Amino acid sequence: MPIKNIIARDNELKVLNQVWNSKDPEFIAIYGRRRVGKTFLIREYFSEKDAVYFELSGEKDASLASQLENFVEIFSKVFFGGLLLRTPKSWKEAFALITQEIEKLPKSKKVILFFDELPWLASKKSGALQALDYYWNRHWSKYANVKMIVCGSAASWMLEKLINAKGGLYNRLTRTILLKPYTLKGTKEYLQSRGIPLTPKQVLDLYMVFGGIPHYLKQIEKGKSSTQLINKICFQSDGLLYNEFDRLFTSLFEHSEDSLAIVTAIASQRHGLTRDELIRKTRFSSGGTLNKRLGELESSGLIQSYIPYGHKKKELYFRLIDEYCYFYLSWIQPLKSKGIEGGKSYWQTKSKTPSAITWAGYTFETICLKHVDQIRDALDLQAVSCEVGSWQHVAKRGSKDLGAQIDLLFDRDDGVITLCDMKYSERPFSVDKECAKNLKRKLEVFEAHFITKKQFYFAIITTAGLKPTIWSEDLIQSEVTLDDLMR
Repeated sequence: MPIKNIIARDNELKVLNQVWNSKDPEFIAIYGRRRVGKTFLIREYFSEKDAVYFELSGEKDASLASQLENFVEIFSKVFFGGLLLRTPKSWKEAFALITQEIEKLPKSKKVILFFDELPWLASKKSGALQALDYYWNRHWSKYANVKMIVCGSAASWMLEKLINAKGGLYNRLTRTILLKPYTLKGTKEYLQSRGIPLTPKQVLDLYMVFGGIPHYLKQIEKGKSSTQLINKICFQSDGLLYNEFDRLFTSLFEHSEDSLAIVTAIASQRHGLTRDELIRKTRFSSGGTLNKRLGELESSGLIQSYIPYGHKKKELYFRLIDEYCYFYLSWIQPLKSKGIEGGKSYWQTKSKTPSAITWAGYTFETICLKHVDQIRDALDLQAVSCEVGSWQHVAKRGSKDLGAQIDLLFDRDDGVITLCDMKYSERPFSVDKECAKNLKRKLEVFEAHFITKKQFYFAIITTAGLKPTIWSEDLIQSEVTLDDLMR
C-alpha cells in the first residue's frame, strides 16, 4: 500500500511492506548519501503504524553520557509517558531496559527499533556496536514482533561494520536498502507532489546542480525559474547549498581534508583520473590509506570507479558523479574564495558563458550515465543482451596518434555496437559539418583500437531534440530525448 508522502520509492516500499508483514524478527540496514531521505523514509513509513515505535538518532561527536541521556529521554517518552528516569551508564544497560519492556508486550504488538545515524552512536570505545550485537543475538532476534532498523550516512562505516562485517554481526542482517538519489523521473514526481510543475528542461537544469537529493530539492519554491532558484540557493550566503559542501564532508568522513583533496583533484579532469594520476596530483602515498579514502568516497556515492571498456583491469579510473559537488567546485567555491557572494542575477549571467556551457555538457553526460536503463529502453534494446561501458583512448605525448572518448556504448550480441554521444543545448541540436567530422574521427579512433567485425551505429542523446541535417541523416541512427530519460 503506497504511503502518501513517500514519493518515487516503489522498490523501497516493497521491502518495507515485506518487513512489516513478516512473521519473523527483522534486522534491516539502510544506508546512502547524506540528505537522501533515509530518516524520512523510515519515519514516514513506520511512525504511524500500529506499533511501538522507538527512534533514537546518534549525535555527531557527542560524548557517551550525552548519547545515553538522549536515549533515556526517548525511552521514557515511548514506554513511560515521559516520566523522569535514571540515565543508564552503558549501552548494555540501556538495551536491557528495552528488552524488559519488549517482554511485557503482547506478542502480537509489533516493536520498531530504529537507530538512526548509528555510526555516531557507535563511536570508538562507546560499546554501542558490541551491545547491539549482544542484544540482537541473545534477545531481540527471538521475538517475531521485533523489527530493528539501523541507518547511517557514513556508507563506508555501514558497509565495513555491518553489511560486510566479519565479526559478531556477520550474516545477522535480514535485509539491506541502499537508498539512492532520485532519478530525473523521481525528481519530477517529487516536485509535482509539492505543487511545482516544471518543464523537463527546467527539471534537468535543477538536477544538474542539486542531483536527486530530496533535502536539496525541498528548497525549490513555486513560481521561480531554475536560474532564479540556483542563484538564490547556491550563491546567496543564506542559501542552503552555499555552505553545504564542508558540512557534507565533515559529517561523512573522519579524515574529511583527505577526502576533499581527492574529490577536488578528480573534479579537475573531465573524464576522471587513474590512481597514478591521482597520486601525482594529491601527493598521497600509494598505500592502503588512499585505497580506503577512495572506497569511502565511492560507497558514499560521490565518486565512481570504472575501467574503460576493453581496457586491462589495472587501468582503473575515478570520476566525480555527485552533481552538487561538481557544481560547488566549479562555481560556488571560486566565488567564495574571493570573499563575495553572487548578486541577484549572478547565475543568469554566468550560465550563458562558455565555461558554463562546458560544465553543463559534462554534467549532462554524467547524468546520462546514471540513466542507462532509460537510454537502453529508448534504443529498444530490452530484449538484446548488451555489455555497457565507456571507452577512451589517450594518445601518448608527442605521438601523432589521436585520442578519443566514447561516453557510453552498448556492445550488443546481435552484431552491433551502439556508440552514444550526449549533447546539452538550449535549442534542438544540429549536427553540422564540424560536429560530423568529430563524430567520424571518434569512430575512426575506436575502430583502430577496438578490433571487431561488428556494425557500428551512432545514437545521439539530446536535451532539446535533434534538428535533421544532411550530416545527421548520414551519421545518426537513433535519437534519445530528455523525455526518454524521464520515463
